[in-house]
This record gives sequence, C-alpha cells and structure tokens, in this order.
Amino acid sequence: MRRKIHYLNLNIFIPYIVLVILGVILVYSASSDILLVNGFKPATYGIRQAIYAGVAFFFFGIPFFALKLEVFKNKKFVMWFLLISLAMLFFLVVMKVVRGSSAAVNGAVGWINLGFINLQPLEVAKLSLVIYLGYVLDKRDGKLVRGQIWTNLAHPAIMTAVMMGLVIVEPDFGGTAILFMIALVMFSVSGIPTILALKWLALIFISVGVLFFIIITWNPKFLQDSYQFQRLMSFLHPFQLERKGGAQLVNSFYAIHNGGLFGVGLGNSMQKRGYLPEPYTDFILSITAEELGAIGAIIVVGLLFYLMWSIMEVGIHATSQFNALVCFGITTIIFTESLFNIGAVLGLLPITGVTLPFVSYGGSSMIVLTACIGLVLNISANEKIKKEAEDTVA
Repeated sequence: MRRKIHYLNLNIFIPYIVLVILGVILVYSASSDILLVNGFKPATYGIRQAIYAGVAFFFFGIPFFALKLEVFKNKKFVMWFLLISLAMLFFLVVMKVVRGSSAAVNGAVGWINLGFINLQPLEVAKLSLVIYLGYVLDKRDGKLVRGQIWTNLAHPAIMTAVMMGLVIVEPDFGGTAILFMIALVMFSVSGIPTILALKWLALIFISVGVLFFIIITWNPKFLQDSYQFQRLMSFLHPFQLERKGGAQLVNSFYAIHNGGLFGVGLGNSMQKRGYLPEPYTDFILSITAEELGAIGAIIVVGLLFYLMWSIMEVGIHATSQFNALVCFGITTIIFTESLFNIGAVLGLLPITGVTLPFVSYGGSSMIVLTACIGLVLNISANEKIKKEAEDTVA
C-alpha cells in the first residue's frame, strides 16, 4: 500500500477530489431552499453527500486501490460480484411484480431501501459488468478472429443481455443504454476486427434512429400514458407540454439563461426554489450554470473530461489486456453518464434520470464511482511499478 502511494496518478486523483468537493458544495446550495421550506435543516443533503463521499473514499476507494490486482482477476470474485448484482436486479423485478407502481420512484423501481441508504443496484451492476467483461475478454485475447468471434463472444453477450433485460423491466432506459455502451465499447476494443466493429456501430445507430422515428410518427395509444413516453414527448415539445412533463426542461433553460456567463452567485439561484424539480440530482448542472455561470459549468464539465482522458490514457498504455479493458469500461461509465445528463439539461437528449458523476446527490453512485477510481489508480500504480522494474532490468 505504502509503495503504491508513491506511484499515485495525480492526473486522476486530483480531478476526482476536486469534483467530489464541488459536488458537496453544489448539492448543499441546490437543496438548501427546498429543505428549509419543508422544515428541514438546509445543510442536510450537503452533509449527507459529504458523508457518502467519506464512506466511499475510505471503505471503497482505498480498498480498491490497496488490493492486489489479482483479486479482481480471480474467477470466484468476478462471478460472485456478477451474481450478486444480478440477484439485486432480479429482486427489483420481484418488487415491481409484487408491489406494482407503489414501489416506483419517478416511474421506475430502481432502489432498495436499506434504511441508512437507498441502494441502487444498477450502479453496482455497471462496475460488475466492467470487471466481468474485462476478465472474460482477457481470457479470449487473440481468439477474436474471423470464424471464432461469435463463439467466443456468445457467453458475455448473453450475460450482458440478461443484465440489460432486468434493468429495462424496471423500466430504466438510461441505465439499459449505459450497460449497452459498456459492452459495446469493451467488445470493440477487445481485438475484434475494426471493420466489423464499425459495421456494428452503423447498424446500431441506424436501428435506434429508425425505432425512434417509428415511435414518434406512430404515437401509439398504449404508450401515451407511460411515464417514459411522456418524457420523450416532453423532450420533443417542452414548451407545448410544460404542464404535462416539460417543466423540467423549460426551467432548466431558464436557469441556464439566468446564469449568463458569470452566474448570479453561489446560493442565489431562483430556479431551485420550487421551479426546477430534482435540482440537486438530475439537474444540478442547470443550477451550477445559473449560480456559477457558463464558465463555472464549463469548468465542472472540463474536469470530468480531463478525468476521463487521464483514465483512458492509462488504458491506452496498459501492458495487460484486462487493465486496458477495465480502464476503457470505467471511462465509458463516466462518459455515458455525463453525456446523458448534460444532453438532458441542454435539451439535446431525452431526460433519462441519469445523474452527473461525482457531482449529483446520491450515495450509490458516489460509492461505485469512487470504487472505480480506486481500481483505476490501482491499475495505474501497478503499470508504473512494472515499467520501472523492466527499465531497471534493462
């Protein structure tokens, strides 16, 4: 552990720490007015976020950094981690069947109430899928050649499909898309011929575009009353449907417009005072843009992208297939979550309920993302130690 600290990748660690600290401050600012109006202490969510960050760092980030990498490549660990995440997702499906809509939050049954925290199994599933695919695809390194691709990818593809199926039943389309992107990226960089990977991408984007067009033009009655379809229509016509689901996006636009270039000042947002729903989770970036201006929002987003690039750089220079795949998988988690959240805030993508990594309020997300950072720092340190040993021998 002490030796690893000397090889700590500051290009990853510092942006992570800054984002977490900014997140605590922004969660406090975005939630204080709502809490005060409802008779709670204004610092409640800010304090909770700080506690989540502390617990995540000491009980997940440090262990994932300190453990030997062989632990994460151990078949028993990989399979148990995957099975536990699948079991939790299956439990949500059972809850949906037994309790119906009464178990849903924002249209989806996605949380398990543990008393001290609402655990979101999807967050655990993301990391378990990355480690599982990293393990399986590493074992198949060199075997993904023409004539053997489908044989070698059948098992991981089926497991990914099962996980996605359990999530989409909740229903959580944003979460399903993130799992799909993780698999797509990790399959694509695992050694599959580039032309085949590009064909897959083209087919996927064309299929999604055609499906989107059919749903919008057909406008089927059996979907019109669903929460997810209303979100989609609100994305397309936010001002016309402001009273039927478009209020979030409309007030997000107002918040961004109010902030201008330099913002109205930390704590001075108007939209967080009951106008913009979920100001400290899904739409925390809108409040950031209002209070800190476009410059403040760009700094937050810039830190996220710098963190992603630093993680990807570790993957690019990794000497192990497993290490590279895990880095690319974790980068995909952060990138896809950031893309969906920023896209929703700006009205470029439908609202999916995906939060902004490290910044939005939430214990499950903070714990899993911190574990991801710990694992990447572990990989980075091991790669540096290995390189130094090789240079010494040479």
